[in-house]
Amino acid sequence: MNQFAYPAYQLFEDMLRPWRTTASCVRAALAGWPRLACGLDVRALDAFWEAVELAGLSHTRPPFDIDVVQVDGVSMPVTEEVIKRTPFASLLHFRKAVATSQPRVLLVAPMSGHFATLLRGTVRTMLADHDVYITDWHNPRDVPLAAGRFGFDEYVEHVMAFIRRIGPDAHLVAICQPTVAALAAVSLMAVDNDPAQPASMTLMAGPIDCRVNPTKVNDLANSKPLEWFERNLISSVPGGYPGAQRRVYPGFVQLSAFMSMNMERHLASFAEMRHERERGDPAKADAINGFYREYFATSDLAAEFYLETVSSVFQQYELPLGKLKVGERIVEPHAIRRTALLTIEGEKDDICAVGQTVAAQELCSGLRPYMKTHHVQTGVGHYGVFNGRRWDTQIYPLVRSTIHDHEPRARRTTASGQAARSDQVTLHSLLDAEAHAAAAITKAAETQPR
Repeated sequence: MNQFAYPAYQLFEDMLRPWRTTASCVRAALAGWPRLACGLDVRALDAFWEAVELAGLSHTRPPFDIDVVQVDGVSMPVTEEVIKRTPFASLLHFRKAVATSQPRVLLVAPMSGHFATLLRGTVRTMLADHDVYITDWHNPRDVPLAAGRFGFDEYVEHVMAFIRRIGPDAHLVAICQPTVAALAAVSLMAVDNDPAQPASMTLMAGPIDCRVNPTKVNDLANSKPLEWFERNLISSVPGGYPGAQRRVYPGFVQLSAFMSMNMERHLASFAEMRHERERGDPAKADAINGFYREYFATSDLAAEFYLETVSSVFQQYELPLGKLKVGERIVEPHAIRRTALLTIEGEKDDICAVGQTVAAQELCSGLRPYMKTHHVQTGVGHYGVFNGRRWDTQIYPLVRSTIHDHEPRARRTTASGQAARSDQVTLHSLLDAEAHAAAAITKAAETQPR
């Protein structure tokens, strides 16, 4: 274990904090003088301090900032409520102001160096047609040692517990890394004939079988023995935090690894942000700034979870080989018979390549063919599978159709009945309005001088 990596990083971060605070103050001062801010020199100064302000990481989950959603053309307030909490995660519900009979969906967010807010766009899109819940994973550096370990088994147990809390016939959507845990959870529930088995399961851009089309991520995982990862990448949370001395894979290390794979692209994005800020196009600059504020909000990973995932998923390929265990139980995807399956991949995904996620289709051999669907989205990379224009216009409609097609008939009937009653009330209201209008016109005509 690298005892000095995390303390050294934290020391550097603490030294950088005054500069970032200064940058925020300077930018706020410049923004307070709109006429001054129009000058080219001032815009260049603002662009410089913006880069300084972003030159650091946050370890606190950003807000989702989803306060309202459009449902059938009507703006509906949304509030966040935690309906189940453990030391390591919260089951977060985006509750609409008016109760609906929309399908209940659990979004299983990745625990891969970022917070669940990385799926903000995914949540916002799905809220229009679904009752959405999400796994809001806590930063391990904020979890005391007394809370115990958090490994792959505990991850799967959390997914099952959250599904049961939502209730029978919910739907599961897992994105990236948690597709393996989600498939394991549903498999165990199927073997147990659990009444809370989800009605459908959507697995998006996940490493179900990393033997297929290995990427740089897969090559890195297999370039060293597991002991090397533990010795060089695992560190302890420094003092001063609730999780002090907890062994973690620091989020800043994982972020550095991801950025190094596409460093030219990131540098180009920063250059573009500065250019757009200097030329006076704040919309484009703000969009890039917003992305990196989210991207630089990092969460650590519990050492047990990280090392077990590297070993079982990326090195031993235990799931496709039929050797994956949760506790002492073998995971048997072929036992799934009631949960429809949709797998989605991105054509240009350089993290989970085409072929890795569709492997779930063959593993779920107990499902009838009409309950299994696969989709490869052209022109998108990893992030574009669950966020952005193509997600909104091409991928999401397929996810929505799969969920609604496998919504239990009783709930569909209830929803149809509510819609019919709503239409009936609307019709009566229109007729009443017409009657009142006709009466008013008649009265007005009678009072006019002849």
